[in-house]
Amino acid sequence: MLRVPKLFTKKLLIITLLISLFIIFIIFVLPLSVPIILALLTAFLLEPIVKWSKEKFKWPRKSAVITVFILFLLLISAILYFTITQLIGQIIQLTKVAPEYFNTLSLSWMNYQSKLFSYTQGMPIEVVSSIDKEFNRFLAVMQKAVLGFVSYESISSLLSKIPNFLVSFIVYIITLFLFMLDLTNLKKMVFRHLTPATAEKVRFMTSRLNSVTFGFMKAQLLASLFILVASFIGLLFIAPEYAIVMSIVIWIVDIIPILGSIAIVGPWSLYQFATGDIALGTKLAILALVLLIIRRSVEPKLMGSQIGLSALATLIAMFIGLQVFGFLGLLIGPLIVIVFTTAKEAGIIKMNFKI
Repeated sequence: MLRVPKLFTKKLLIITLLISLFIIFIIFVLPLSVPIILALLTAFLLEPIVKWSKEKFKWPRKSAVITVFILFLLLISAILYFTITQLIGQIIQLTKVAPEYFNTLSLSWMNYQSKLFSYTQGMPIEVVSSIDKEFNRFLAVMQKAVLGFVSYESISSLLSKIPNFLVSFIVYIITLFLFMLDLTNLKKMVFRHLTPATAEKVRFMTSRLNSVTFGFMKAQLLASLFILVASFIGLLFIAPEYAIVMSIVIWIVDIIPILGSIAIVGPWSLYQFATGDIALGTKLAILALVLLIIRRSVEPKLMGSQIGLSALATLIAMFIGLQVFGFLGLLIGPLIVIVFTTAKEAGIIKMNFKI
């Protein structure tokens, strides 16, 4: 007698339920709990420093946690203060000089127009007027976009988001401190519900995840340091008066994934071309190309050696994370890939199926 296989076994139902809960968590819960998740991840990252403080100074855990937390809070506060004050100052300065820049661009365009008419003598007037019309339209669109970015409404919208950011930051700080205090108890509570074999896999995954996370941060920092040195050396020959300031700005922007140094050097080069300084614009374009080659050459090797994640997987994870979670998704996306990879290495997730 033939036995009919069961389509819905208990194991299959549990796996389906877990996958469904995970998808619901990713779509609905994760975007709302970003400060809490970041606090938990930060607590894990600071845990080695807490353990080192306990062993080095013979402190109880509470004293070590308070000391590390205060130092971390001072560091974060200094970074936020410097970043916000500099950002607001640069935006205000940009609102003052933007009209002057566009007046310069308009004068340059008038010169280009006179040269264009001299070069296009004998061409059909419809072709010349069409080219002139399209360039004027492009210039008007660019002017409207930049002036809209630095307008009063844009600045007011940016300032209106500060209270929400402060609330999220306060939640992050308080949750971080509580996580740091109770991290060992949380680990014990989780491991009580695990079998010895599963507990060993989770320990391996946690250890691997810590090393991969530190490796990711180290790879990004090392790659950006290459950009800092290259941009400083290049600007010493191109624009010595701006070498220190602009190389630091390029370095800070390059740390941000996806944007890169091209976000600063590219527009700078285009502006110099538009204002008629062809020599400086060409030098900046060459510098932008060199920095791009350095980043694309150094980053895959560093990523592969530090976290074992390919540049393609990192880029895709960053892009999807940006689309789903916003700016923080640039970090959350690769982190999810890293968690999945380490879980597969630990044997928690098995992908040995065939279709």
